[in-house]
Formats: sequence, C-alpha cells, structure tokens
Amino acid sequence: MPGTAPRRAAIPVWDPLVRVLHVSLAASVIAAWVTGHWFHPLHHALGYIAAAIVAARALWGFAGSPHARFAAFVRGPAATWRYARLLIGGREPHHLGHNPLGGWMIVALLGTVALTSFTGFLYTTDLFWGYGWLEATHAALAWLLATLVAGHLLGVVVMSLREQQNLALAMVTGKKRADRASPEARQR
Repeated sequence: MPGTAPRRAAIPVWDPLVRVLHVSLAASVIAAWVTGHWFHPLHHALGYIAAAIVAARALWGFAGSPHARFAAFVRGPAATWRYARLLIGGREPHHLGHNPLGGWMIVALLGTVALTSFTGFLYTTDLFWGYGWLEATHAALAWLLATLVAGHLLGVVVMSLREQQNLALAMVTGKKRADRASPEARQR
C-alpha cells in the first residue's frame, strides 16, 4: 500500500534463559502472593524459588547475552533523567532492549523480590520468629512488589503503544522489531 511504512525486521533480543527466568519469577511471585495469607509450607517454598530465580538472573546480568547484561540497560541517574524528560516530551530514543527507566524497574523488581524473600526467610528462623516488625516489613515489601509489578505492566503497555509493537509478545518470542534509526537495525 503506498504511503505505508515498511515492516521492521524482528531482531533477537532476549535469550531463552532470560525469558524462562522472567516467566518463572512472575509465576512464583503470583503463587507466593496467593498462598501468602495462610501459614503454608508452599508459600515458603515459593519464596525460596523466587530468591533462587533472582540470584540466577543477577548472575546472568553479568555473564549473560548482550541484552541480558545489566550494563546494556542500567544507566546512571543523569542518563535516566534525560531519557525520562525525552519520554515525557515524546522524543525518547528507541532502545532495542530495555530503556533506562525499564532498566531501573528491573533492578527495583529484582531487589524487592530478594528483600521480600529474605524477610520471609528470617521470619521462619528461631531467632526472628514472631517479631511483629519483621512480619510488617515482609508484608510492606509484598505490597511494594505488587505496586512495582503494576507499574511494570503499565510501562509495558505504554511503551508497546508508543513503539507500536507488542512488548509482552516480544518477551515470549525473544524478538523485537528494531527502529530503522537504531544502531541495531543499521547493522542488519
């Protein structure tokens, strides 16, 4: 059709391990949330599973594929603030992997899951069993995590609309369409 922009090529971005860890972490957090209102061994096991997934993702963030590495998407405060201002103005640059705000969301999610798992573990020990402040901290972290997940999902929807592509599907397939102006698209 005349005047229609050509389809951008799909480029591999997220490797299979990133995708499996992403889905596994989401499933374990949801299941831990559902089982968290009862004293249940399954809840504890899910907390340990979530902690192990976070540890694996953290290791992969240093030793993994190029787009999995934290260095590829975690930017300093100045670069992140500049990106946020450009995003608000509708002039943000395209990122094949996570953008700077998304990068910090990943760090916040992983850190919050780790802290929630750790406080849950502490609560099962003889030393910390029954302390109200620890139970309250664990619950507050769980609510913070739920808030961050909601923010993450909102960010995925907003950026999917802005980039005119399904970013949730991209996480499943591992491929994302590159913007014609992005360095990744020019390399192909």
